[in-house]
Amino acid sequence: MKNVVLTYGTFDLFHVGHLNLLQRLKALGDYLVVGVSTDEFNATKGKQTIVPFEDRQRIVQNIKCVDLAIPESHWEQKVGDIAKYGVSTFGMGADWTGRFDELKAHCNVVYLPRTEGISSTSMKKLLRVLDKEHVNDLRQALNVISAIIDRFD
Repeated sequence: MKNVVLTYGTFDLFHVGHLNLLQRLKALGDYLVVGVSTDEFNATKGKQTIVPFEDRQRIVQNIKCVDLAIPESHWEQKVGDIAKYGVSTFGMGADWTGRFDELKAHCNVVYLPRTEGISSTSMKKLLRVLDKEHVNDLRQALNVISAIIDRFD
């Protein structure tokens, strides 16, 4: 009998932290099922992705350690997915510790450590400097600096 591991995530701006988590989860079993949050589901959580769902799911499905990528469309689907796929282990990153303990009635639940120093949230904060408002702020600052430099010419 296969030891099936299940996890969920948005996997926006896929990075090495995502890869490390998926590889560690795969090492816990024989078959890894990954639920990728749909854009609509993320909207209900107040999240907006940069990469569209179809692309995120395609990326996740094509990672060597992932056996199956499925859409995650609502919080309540986890118990049904555990039964449907015969899941023996449910795993998430340690930032979710305790949030899915109710699933222990259906399978083993593990929370694995995150990769230090990287997250999609931190990447999005860095990219925020590229939005229109911040570019305008940068342009104004450069104009002020240019005016100061012109005085020295």
